[in-house]
Amino acid sequence: MYQIKAPILSIIEAMPETYLAWLEAPEIAAEARPGQFIMVPCGGDTFLPRPLSIHRVDGDQLALLFHVVGKGTRWLSQCKKGQTLDIFGPLGNGFTVKPDSQNVMLVGGGIGIAPLCFLADFALAQGKVVTIIQGAQTAGSLFPITGQQKLYDKGMYPASLHVLNATDDGSEGFKGLATQLMPHYLKNIDQVFACGPAPMYKAMAQMQELKSKDVQLSLEKMMGCGTGVCYGCTIKTKKGLKQVCKDGPVFGMGEIQL
Repeated sequence: MYQIKAPILSIIEAMPETYLAWLEAPEIAAEARPGQFIMVPCGGDTFLPRPLSIHRVDGDQLALLFHVVGKGTRWLSQCKKGQTLDIFGPLGNGFTVKPDSQNVMLVGGGIGIAPLCFLADFALAQGKVVTIIQGAQTAGSLFPITGQQKLYDKGMYPASLHVLNATDDGSEGFKGLATQLMPHYLKNIDQVFACGPAPMYKAMAQMQELKSKDVQLSLEKMMGCGTGVCYGCTIKTKKGLKQVCKDGPVFGMGEIQL
């Protein structure tokens, strides 16, 4: 873990109230793994730092994708290029992609897409076939993985990356929830990785198609320290009490009580 002063290289509003920031953080970028996070002090009236998933890594740089939900993230969204953030990380245990897995599915609900893009980068570099299912309320709330402002150039991975969208109102892609779209594409999937709200996880736990698969979930929990000292993010699991910041944030679906 490193505590560094990271200059902001760019920060844009990628979607309404959702911001994409790139930071210069060579020490953290070099050791970060998909599913890990950093702690970001957010100035102003806030006291505790905010845990933010590592969205992507590119050389010495790392990206954060975050939605404004309170004073801390509002302050962060108003930061400018050239400002410096005191951050520490990488923290937590991330996703594990098995060497023998060939086809993996990534399911993001809302801002849950944030850590999955780093995972997609990693899996594609390993030669995996990646299916991303992104769920949101409307088309305007979908992160632009492809298309204008696209995250990936389809020419880079013509046969390895498949992106499917689900919107509650049907304004783009499948009309309905991401979990309702999943069963149609699970047949040849070796592993499933998800990040989203608790109701999404509860729906996944009821899916018979997932009972025999390795399913890993990234949990979101209020954190005080990010290092396991304060026990503020403790949860009950089938293996006893665990800390989301230290033992997670990624857990096997069979471990947690949903």
